[in-house]
Amino acid sequence: MSISIRPERPGDERAIHSLTEAAFRTQPHSDGTEQDVIDRLRRDGDLALSLVAEGDGRIVGHIAFSGVKIADGSRDWYGLGPVSVWPELHGKGIGSALIVRGIADLKDRGARGMVLLGNPEYYGRFGFEHDPSLEFPGPPAPYFQRLVLADEPPRGIVTYAPAFY
Repeated sequence: MSISIRPERPGDERAIHSLTEAAFRTQPHSDGTEQDVIDRLRRDGDLALSLVAEGDGRIVGHIAFSGVKIADGSRDWYGLGPVSVWPELHGKGIGSALIVRGIADLKDRGARGMVLLGNPEYYGRFGFEHDPSLEFPGPPAPYFQRLVLADEPPRGIVTYAPAFY
């Protein structure tokens, strides 16, 4: 399947919601609210970057980025996630393409870096790594990772947009 990636546009909301709900429905780490988080990020104006992958005439993948606060005052840092692909299309490179494009787009906008909560094996191939100086209380520490795009790595506790809480 050939895909194209573009920014979310008005009218994509329902497809993104359904896709995200389906993508996380059977994931053991999911609390089932990822689609609602995206809706709240959009509503609150905190959806800094929202990209969709289209293939075969429909939206087949989505990725969201939102600003984060870091205790040391670092600016221009973002949270990656959620990233969603229709379950029957997993393993076809759609999620990877969305991640690569999202990182590039945010770097072009002057982002200093990004954080995420996810599988270290998967996200490590994009340059994400765990940094004990950067904390997100709750989940197992190795799953909280960062990617530095510019300057020195930040330090301290990370707080996501209110939509996540």
